[in-house]
Amino acid sequence: MVVANGDTKTLLRKDQLEESLREEKKLIENGRLKEDNPLDLSEGFRKLCEACRRGDLKSCQEMITDGVNINARDQFDYSPLILASLCGHYEVVRLLLESGALCERDTFQGERCLYNALNNHIRNLLLSYDYSKSTDPLQPFAAHITSLLTRDTPQTSDILVTAVGESFRLHKFILSARSPHFRKKLSAAPESTSWKIPPAIPPQAFGIAIRYVYLGEIPTELGGGAGTGFSEDDIIEGIDKISKHLEIRSLWDAILESDDRRLSRQRRTEEVEKGRSQLEAWFKDNVVRHKVIVDTDKADEVKWDSNNGIFADVLLRADEPVDEDSSDDSPDASIDSPPNTLTNAEPPARTTSGPLNGIPIGPAALPSHTRSKTPRKSTLYPAHRAMLLRSDFFSTMFSSAFREAQQMAHLQIIPIHSCSPRVLEIVLAFLYTEKADFGLDIAVEVLFAADLLFVERLKQKAATVISTLGNGTMPAASDLEVVGRDIQAPQDWEEGDRGDEEEVIDIYEVVRAGWATRVPRLEEFGARYLAYRLEYYIDEEDFADLIRESASRIRGRQETDSIELLDDVRYYLSERFRLRFEEAGLEELMDEGAEELGVKATDVKQEGGAEEDGVRGGFEVRAVPEEVVIETREREEGGENGAVPQHLNGGAIRTLDGEIAGDEFASDAINYQILLGKIDQLLEKLKLDA
Repeated sequence: MVVANGDTKTLLRKDQLEESLREEKKLIENGRLKEDNPLDLSEGFRKLCEACRRGDLKSCQEMITDGVNINARDQFDYSPLILASLCGHYEVVRLLLESGALCERDTFQGERCLYNALNNHIRNLLLSYDYSKSTDPLQPFAAHITSLLTRDTPQTSDILVTAVGESFRLHKFILSARSPHFRKKLSAAPESTSWKIPPAIPPQAFGIAIRYVYLGEIPTELGGGAGTGFSEDDIIEGIDKISKHLEIRSLWDAILESDDRRLSRQRRTEEVEKGRSQLEAWFKDNVVRHKVIVDTDKADEVKWDSNNGIFADVLLRADEPVDEDSSDDSPDASIDSPPNTLTNAEPPARTTSGPLNGIPIGPAALPSHTRSKTPRKSTLYPAHRAMLLRSDFFSTMFSSAFREAQQMAHLQIIPIHSCSPRVLEIVLAFLYTEKADFGLDIAVEVLFAADLLFVERLKQKAATVISTLGNGTMPAASDLEVVGRDIQAPQDWEEGDRGDEEEVIDIYEVVRAGWATRVPRLEEFGARYLAYRLEYYIDEEDFADLIRESASRIRGRQETDSIELLDDVRYYLSERFRLRFEEAGLEELMDEGAEELGVKATDVKQEGGAEEDGVRGGFEVRAVPEEVVIETREREEGGENGAVPQHLNGGAIRTLDGEIAGDEFASDAINYQILLGKIDQLLEKLKLDA
């Protein structure tokens, strides 16, 4: 085993390695060290492993959302990442890595992952994820919190803490969320704008403690020595005192374990997760809890004092979508309004008196029953600029000379256009906690909101939700019915249903969203989704419109230019049928399958018996011998005694155009040609050359 030590690497002897492993085992047994890949025999983990074997993206995403440990191992010592890599499911591997799956080259499980990867495509993906990226998905969140200590522009601090010769510009809401001591102190005096640290506490010790509160790493050198006025022992003693005083004992434990790389890394991971959970609790108890719902035409009249008990310094406004059909006739139109809803009865009054310290309070009239329509509502969210800076949109706004960047007696109200309250709350939750749980039904709206506000990580999260939860199954091609020349779905397939997905997506909307927000992942997903379900879409006018739009995306398009979406659909269509042949000479097998039936692709079966040579419907047809037709008809009718052969009990294997195929491979070969032919027909119809 090789151990890194600074810039050098030391090769351990066998006895040293065994001793190291024994010490590690003791630490795990004592609970001081967590195992990277603990054994997990739970039902949820079993389902995750099974989904990774099958390549079921949707189930994997659901299990991860439910909190299943993706770094655990089953009774056979396989982790989900190893299973997905071994079985060749690239998209599942990417999802696991993005969700925090471990793949470190210097560990046993990491090397197993790399060695067992089915192909180089997956192996290169694994290698591209280093420790900080794959095992610490909260690192960007922690880095932002830490950067607030040194950020000069825009200024977001609201309290100044001074020590001996040093000052710290801090944020009340972070101090309240992270330290029980600060929470009590600020509850008693929320208007405080400055504090002084006792001279006995070295400023270096307080600086280390504050950096720890702000999710920063503990420095390797604690400071002290000549010229500082404090020795290193003084600083260590000061850290001990301040950790007790601020009620953050984990700081002292982290100092003691700083020499052990693995313990230190584990301790930091736990502390960042703890900090995220504390800020999440603060967000729910203060931001979400104190949101205000008002009539839209009165939203700008709300006055919220800058000096308030939750330390908010800005209000974000989101309007409900316009509903022209909304009226008093709608059930419970006003019954379920939140208790802090304001109405048209009188202008909203706000005061800073009382225990809420500036949180809006005041009269709220009963809803009027004389209105013909329910008034449109808006939601105001109290927020903190320090967290909004994670969005480049807000960072630019607050760094400018615009009115929104100015501090006033009452909080500035910033409208977020084209963003519903539900979506804005998801965006805020992500900015405050790096966590956003939302379903497929709202994922496209979240995608556009994240694009509008330049929150790249949330945009990628929305794209992941769409491309995983939207990756449901479809009825097999053999379940399709043939009516004349048209390919139709089974009779029990309802209009608008495209399979057995629990949540139906509009794939046209998804593709257009991918174009509008510049997310290649969605473009790839849309092309793959369409290719694997092409028989359902190929004849729709909406599909033709989408192809036309794709062609128009090339400025000054020439006849020789290809159509990007159509190229991708053709590629994934080839992949769809190639996978059925297990990488065994696609074109050769398809040609052989076509020759067995005597066709390359057909679109109608000729009435009467045998078919004749020729071209019909744009497809080349070769004659099928009369005896084959007679034999097939007899088999369908049950033969001489009327008995249906066992392998035909479920119906003969047919191609998309209704012809009988010898087996599934022959059917796939012809179906592939049929779909390619339909693409060519579509291009002729649209007068496009691709």
